[in-house]
Amino acid sequence: MRQLVQELFERYQDNLYILAFNICKNAEDAKDVVQDTFIQYHMIKKEFENEQHIRAWLIRVTINKAKNMNRTFWRKNKISLEEYMDTLEFATPESGELFETVMHLPEKYRIVVHLFYYEDCTVHEIADILKLSESNVKVRLSRARMLLRETLREEWENDE
Repeated sequence: MRQLVQELFERYQDNLYILAFNICKNAEDAKDVVQDTFIQYHMIKKEFENEQHIRAWLIRVTINKAKNMNRTFWRKNKISLEEYMDTLEFATPESGELFETVMHLPEKYRIVVHLFYYEDCTVHEIADILKLSESNVKVRLSRARMLLRETLREEWENDE
């Protein structure tokens, strides 16, 4: 099964951008990663089983490209997360606080949180995408929730 790049781009570009940004923590790098992902899809001659297989492939390639982007020399000259946070607008102050807290999680937790809560992937799908066991995904989700709970509790207690 092959689909037109344009159809896939329209359907998945926003989700892949958010995923790439989650790893790169930089808007321009995330855009480059998404563009490179779709170029790679266009160039390969691979046949996919179904739409879910294509989606999983796109997510896996995006994650790999974003991680590679973080290893480049140029990555050291990018703006900080705090500078970028100043440019974002959130519906409520709490959603902005939650976003910033998630962005400060270690990468291995941040990715599973993003896939589970923002992409609505199941634990099984996340395990396939990240090449992990389902129990490992569950452990990472649990630890990420614990870190978020502790961090947010500390912030709320400090506000009182």
